Amino acid sequence: MAEHDSDRDNREEREPDEQGVPFDEDAAWRAIVAGYGTEPPDPPGSKPFKPVEDLALPEPDATGDRDGPAEPRAARPLGSSVSFAPGVGPRDHVAPEPSDDDFDADDEGHFVPPEPPPLPVADASAKFAWLGVVGGPILLLLAVVLGWDMTWWLATVGIGGFLGGFATLVMRMRTDDDEDDDPGRGAVV
Repeated sequence: MAEHDSDRDNREEREPDEQGVPFDEDAAWRAIVAGYGTEPPDPPGSKPFKPVEDLALPEPDATGDRDGPAEPRAARPLGSSVSFAPGVGPRDHVAPEPSDDDFDADDEGHFVPPEPPPLPVADASAKFAWLGVVGGPILLLLAVVLGWDMTWWLATVGIGGFLGGFATLVMRMRTDDDEDDDPGRGAVV
């Protein structure tokens, strides 16, 4: 490490090598600005790009002359677009209505999903827990928006309702402890 530091000290003490010719920074900037916008020449052996007007024309034959003089072709447009009459087009397609004749003996017909099961009935403690979780923050938000004085009882009801309702809902979560039969870590045969 000491050798490395000594090299650095020697470098800092040395003057940069002068070549005797002063560097003209203004001239360098003028040369850069003068060359700005000019395109550099293509490298040797590269094929230059064709101008946009000549893109539709065929490529020139790389082998040279053909059997006879080449006849000039008329320039075609680069592309075309399909225009549709008003009211006619790919987005105006309407699928035909299905009929009973569309189904054969293997088809089961139209699927009608079964009626969903009714929602479980919530008991009073779950309802009050959800009221605290949702109602507490809404009460505090109303107090801020409407400019009510944030009294101790308002803060207690809002924050306490949220925390109490959240704790109640977490405590009432069902766990899967009913299935204690652990089949092991492998396949059950």
